[in-house]
Amino acid sequence: MKSLVVDMHTPLGTALDNIKSSMSASRKVVELFYDVLSPYSWLGFEVLCRYRNVWNIDLRLRPTLLSGIMQGSGNKPPGLVPNKFLYMAKDLGRSARYFDVPLVTPADVAHVMFVKGSLSAMRLLTAVSEKDLGQETRVEKLSRELWMRIWNRDEDITQPASLSEAALKAGISRQEVEELLQIITSQPIKDKLKSTTQEAMNHGAFGLPMTVCHISGKPEMFFGSDRFELMAHCIGEKWVGPQPMASRL
Repeated sequence: MKSLVVDMHTPLGTALDNIKSSMSASRKVVELFYDVLSPYSWLGFEVLCRYRNVWNIDLRLRPTLLSGIMQGSGNKPPGLVPNKFLYMAKDLGRSARYFDVPLVTPADVAHVMFVKGSLSAMRLLTAVSEKDLGQETRVEKLSRELWMRIWNRDEDITQPASLSEAALKAGISRQEVEELLQIITSQPIKDKLKSTTQEAMNHGAFGLPMTVCHISGKPEMFFGSDRFELMAHCIGEKWVGPQPMASRL
């Protein structure tokens, strides 16, 4: 990183802008491909959001369709392999405690994941992401609200009323929510979700979450929510546990 020297003859505002621009240019781009249907995606999402201002990274949230990834890669969901399903049920509980995420498995998790799915929810997140290009705040809030519905309160995320309630809680105005619900079945939004899913596939995705760290022009892919220590090593940062701010106290 270049040395930041402020010219005393340069206006303070301009100098600060130059510093911010230089710092921004040095930040490593980290993309999180995720689906709110995936509980492990929630764990990875929360940790990366916590580290956004700890690591020198530009975190980009990439709503992706898990069913498209599974179908495209030929992978089988854990629920279809009995031993994987039993392991996942136990592992989610201890992971939720470790990462301090209020994750509670739905009563009929198979119906939620394999029958209801998350297509409409991910299209809504895609629509918000497209509308707020470069601004992740509302996408982050809406993603969290959708996860709270499905993986905490065992509530629906497929019906328009359910999506509307989540969006309103995320701070989106009622008028805009109505507009967003009108466009989630439009071809541009369908195509964008498909292209993001394909982009994840191009990086080698076979499930979610998938994190791609861009290091010296080269993408490094990490699957799951248990590779943060290795990820930190690769981007030249330090992993200090799932609660980085607490570790600084």
